[in-house]
Amino acid sequence: MRIVAAATAVVTASLILVGVLGVAGAETTTTPTTTTSTTATPTTTTVTSPPLRTVSVQGVAIEPIEQSASAATATGIYRQAMASAVSDGQAKAQFLASQAGTTLGQVQSVAEGGGYIQCAGSEEGYLGGQPDFGSAGNYATPEVAPRAVAKAAPGVSKPVVKPPRKPKRKKKKGAAKKASAATCTLSTQVSLVYALS
Repeated sequence: MRIVAAATAVVTASLILVGVLGVAGAETTTTPTTTTSTTATPTTTTVTSPPLRTVSVQGVAIEPIEQSASAATATGIYRQAMASAVSDGQAKAQFLASQAGTTLGQVQSVAEGGGYIQCAGSEEGYLGGQPDFGSAGNYATPEVAPRAVAKAAPGVSKPVVKPPRKPKRKKKKGAAKKASAATCTLSTQVSLVYALS
């Protein structure tokens, strides 16, 4: 009886040890390689590789755009801005890699960050066609939605919400209309991840 109990304890301890080592082995990154010996039986050697070191950056760009550009023109300018943003991101990644004492490797991932158009010097804002901003993009300055007013409790007066007033323009007699001097810019960003070597 003692022999059976001792054997059971040894087998149980062995299974626990193998299970723990199996879990630890499953958590490491391994690259199996197969080599062939002269005896014609393949053997498998496991090599553990270090984790990939990377650098992540945001490339940004701003390009001028006409206030009433067509959608095709706006899309072309947006794509030009994305190319400039990629160049900006690459320059940032190169700088960071050199500061860390490494060299910049291949691009691992690229993500479009969308964009927006902003106009200064004009009350109308951007009047042209929208480019194909990605899903993360904010289009031209969004319109302000009217505020919702909740129902007041019985016996409590409701707040008065006045509609926004537009400023009145003074007209000058005999004066020619001035040309709109709006300056519009398209801004975009791109996220980049590079490998370090």
